Amino acid sequence: MKIQTQYSYEKTWTTTNEKDLLRIIEEEIGDADPAGTLIYVKEAIKGGKVISVGGCKFRKEPTQ
Repeated sequence: MKIQTQYSYEKTWTTTNEKDLLRIIEEEIGDADPAGTLIYVKEAIKGGKVISVGGCKFRKEPTQ
């Protein structure tokens, strides 16, 4: 599953790799278990939801 991110000040979604996803989550929540938060985000977006963590939104990349 590919994940897209969008900061609150951005207008477009960007496909983001797993390493950068962890970095973004760590920036947004500090040291409060970024790996666990990423697992939660992956589970929550499977059904098409958009999840916000701090000032960044996460969603599953739409299929063509």
